[in-house]
Amino acid sequence: MVKIMKFGLLTAICDGMTLEQVVDFAAENHLECLEVACWPKTGAKRRYAGVSHIDAANLTEEKAAEIRALCAEKGVQISSLAYYPNTLDPDLEKRASYVEHIHKLIDASALLGVNMVTTFIGRISNQTVAENLEAVKKVWPPILSHAEEKGVRIAIENCPMWFTDDEWPGGQNLMTTPANWRKVFEILDSPNLGINYDPSHFVWQQIDYIKPIYEFKDKIFHVHFKDIKVYQDRLADVGVMANPLEYMTPKIPGLGNVKWDQYVSALTDIGYQGYSVIEVEDKAFEGSLEDAKKAVIQSARYLRNFVI
Repeated sequence: MVKIMKFGLLTAICDGMTLEQVVDFAAENHLECLEVACWPKTGAKRRYAGVSHIDAANLTEEKAAEIRALCAEKGVQISSLAYYPNTLDPDLEKRASYVEHIHKLIDASALLGVNMVTTFIGRISNQTVAENLEAVKKVWPPILSHAEEKGVRIAIENCPMWFTDDEWPGGQNLMTTPANWRKVFEILDSPNLGINYDPSHFVWQQIDYIKPIYEFKDKIFHVHFKDIKVYQDRLADVGVMANPLEYMTPKIPGLGNVKWDQYVSALTDIGYQGYSVIEVEDKAFEGSLEDAKKAVIQSARYLRNFVI
């Protein structure tokens, strides 16, 4: 067991708890960091989204100081401010609102001294990769200019966001494969843009989730611990072009197909010293907030076989 990174959780699973309660929960369970969910206070919610533990849009110097003091007292750091919308939404009004909130998170992250935002690059689901790259050229340079000005890094998670029929056929996030990472990083050549690395999304896409760690080692800003279970009998029946939830399901670490010893080993190989957070999206733990807490505790207990 090697200490290589700060270890914590994504707070989206803690819906119904205040930030103070989440910080206390983390401290009590020896978790060192929180990726804090920061959705707008108003707006539609989807599963594991819509949660807001910091009101980034209305954050003041005074409130930021209170949050910093709370975290310092409890020994819990904020790894990132998290908000995962489709910033390339074809509905331009929605797109503008999502981008506006990303800008507010950049300001809030700088004000808190966190200097990290975790999000998606977005995707127009019914357009090709080439067409989406043209949209990226229009939408993202101003966001990155703002991030660079504020000294904030943006880490893009590799989740395809193709789980419901309205996300068919391409999903709502372009940065889902090493091939697409290369294309986006060539267009957006910024030291402030990187990856929030989640191995589980590569499992069901049938992509090697170890090899890219080495190629993109300088772009890995943040990492997730989440598992995926692929049901091979269902996959054999519906095929890879089916809605992914027809043949796979998210699980807590240790209950799916990710080989966590190999994943952590690769992170140690590249000398990763950043933040790593447990992301819970396991339906078996959705019954109550207490079930969600148990999922975090069980995940942490298992992962401490590899990270202490």
